Amino acid sequence: MTTSDSSLTPPTGLHGTPVVPGVSAGPALLVRTEVSPEAVARFGDGGFPDVESAMSAYDEAVSMVADSFARKAASATGPAAEVLTASSALTRDKGLRGVVGKNLASGSGLVEAVAAAVEQFVSIFTNMGGLMAERVTDLKDIERRITAHLVGEPEPGVPTPSEPSVLIATDLAPSDTSGLDPAVILALVTERGGATSHTAIIARQLGIPCVVGVDGVMQLDAGTFLLVDGEAGSVEIGVDREVADARVAASRAAREAVAAWTGPAMTSDGTPVKLLANVADGPSAIQASAEPVRGVGLFRTELCFLNATEEPTAEEQAEIYTHVLGAFGDGRSVVVRTLDAGSDKPIAFATTPGEENPALGVRGLRLSIGNPGLMDRQLDGIRLASERTGTETWVMAPMVATVAEAAEFAEKVRARGLKPGVMVEVPSAALLAHRMLEVVDFLSIGTNDLTQYTMAADRMATDLAHLTDPWQPAVLQLIAITAEAGVQAGKPVGVCGEAAADPLLACALVGMRITSLSMAASAVRAVGAQLSRLSMDTCEAAAEAALGASDPMAARAAVRTLLAG
Repeated sequence: MTTSDSSLTPPTGLHGTPVVPGVSAGPALLVRTEVSPEAVARFGDGGFPDVESAMSAYDEAVSMVADSFARKAASATGPAAEVLTASSALTRDKGLRGVVGKNLASGSGLVEAVAAAVEQFVSIFTNMGGLMAERVTDLKDIERRITAHLVGEPEPGVPTPSEPSVLIATDLAPSDTSGLDPAVILALVTERGGATSHTAIIARQLGIPCVVGVDGVMQLDAGTFLLVDGEAGSVEIGVDREVADARVAASRAAREAVAAWTGPAMTSDGTPVKLLANVADGPSAIQASAEPVRGVGLFRTELCFLNATEEPTAEEQAEIYTHVLGAFGDGRSVVVRTLDAGSDKPIAFATTPGEENPALGVRGLRLSIGNPGLMDRQLDGIRLASERTGTETWVMAPMVATVAEAAEFAEKVRARGLKPGVMVEVPSAALLAHRMLEVVDFLSIGTNDLTQYTMAADRMATDLAHLTDPWQPAVLQLIAITAEAGVQAGKPVGVCGEAAADPLLACALVGMRITSLSMAASAVRAVGAQLSRLSMDTCEAAAEAALGASDPMAARAAVRTLLAG
């Protein structure tokens, strides 16, 4: 941390959406990842004699960029590996290549042809909305990297700081965030992005304090001393250095206490809370199994098949699922989500391309309406894996909107000796939670999509980040309705969206009588340690404070004030 003389000016600040708690301070390292205009100007149209030679240069640059993504993915784990693998595939996209070729044939220079092709896909993804809009950052990153190779510059990216620094950027692509070193990057602050952006997800995995959606942060001067509070969502300028040192030290001590927490999860007066992990595959399950969790609350099966061109057989699926279930065959349970394909996660053997609004289209459970065998074969694979490992296996379906859908799914799951449940992501499912629980054994609230659909706001739209916040009063009301239905039915209701990883919000969720919280494994200790300091009465008071607030900022402030008292 910078230790020069304290500023004599009073502190000022910017605010955004808090993502990863913790307080850090240091000089601002501004990231601008554009290819230099001078290099582009020198390259001109490339001087290629024909379209074929220009496309050869394009293919060579694409291969280098895609291979670079793949190498980074191979050395990463969890969400970072997933998004980098997806970026590698997107770089080689045949549709993108086809548009580049058409632009060249129309007389464009190669750099111009690439830029126009990417812009066409950016427009398509933006209009599609939902999670597809998240890929816009990836596309722009791919364009910059291909262009850099064409004009002879190094691939753009985050510079290596000369001293520990606070990284400031308009936005960050997965390729930027996946390789960050927490020893030199003290905190992340972006001007764009929401709580479920790639930057946010990877920052959680790395445990770096992070605030996103901070309007005006790119106007700061490089080297400006900043204090970043990842819990309050604040970026403070002009803070006295001694004050900053004290706040950072207090935060570090708190984080060390969190790291020492080993469970079991319960409130200070003994009310148990089931803390679970979100996993994507065998390696992430093995990593999560070492944490103080009681199992898996969300196994995202679709992430196992993003690059598959043909549907795996039930036996082939069972082999994959066995790696995950086997990591928790010591008496812990695993909740398996059936394919949540569609929208931002197209799978060649399952989804239909070209939907006008895929976020509201045929995704999740709806895929089985026209292809019931898809669900049947997946459930058979899950059953085989459960029998081989002896792991207690629960199965839930995503994007359930009606009680009839829930009942039909439950019948198929019970026929295979498994425990059925559904995700609450569609507001209709929350409003009918009591009837849903008449036909299934448990509910799991996916707060990411529930927030998006409740607020009618694309969760990746920076301008709408104030709406796509799980602390929104309407979202909290739907969670409370669902939790109360669970209390009345005597059945478990969990939360498996990003909201579960927020230690502050977790208190309010437990106070609403949510019975389990599933999150990235790296977030478990912070949530468990927070809950261990509070009584159930305090959690209930936190729930009342959050539900009674007029907006997300007021809700956070009310709960924070209550817990501080």
